[in-house]
Amino acid sequence: MPDGLWHLPSGKLDAGESVLDAAVREAEEEVGVLVEPGDLRHVHTLHVNGSGPEPRLGLFFEACRWSGEPVNREPEKCSGVQWFRLDGLPAGLIAYPAAGLAAYAAGHTFGLHGWHDSEATGRGQPPWW
Repeated sequence: MPDGLWHLPSGKLDAGESVLDAAVREAEEEVGVLVEPGDLRHVHTLHVNGSGPEPRLGLFFEACRWSGEPVNREPEKCSGVQWFRLDGLPAGLIAYPAAGLAAYAAGHTFGLHGWHDSEATGRGQPPWW
């Protein structure tokens, strides 16, 4: 939780790494849990603009099974690890993971976040669209 904001365990791909292998690696590096790639289920893709210097795709996976108890393995980057119910997320959640979680909870598999031209069309899209 940097600067008082909550985020999900996440990261970027290493060269030559699949998205599943990256998710497995990040789960172990950041929170110390072991996940098999076959135990990950893709639940949402979010095309994000404005969260860094370049737009990115955020891939959200649900871990159907893991071993170990989550702990903060990166105290220099994160001040805490905590479980929250999907219907009881904390205030202070960073915008794009919040958008991905809201879309996942609503059953959507794709969304846009931070693309103001598309979001300002007045079509009444939810915040993840």
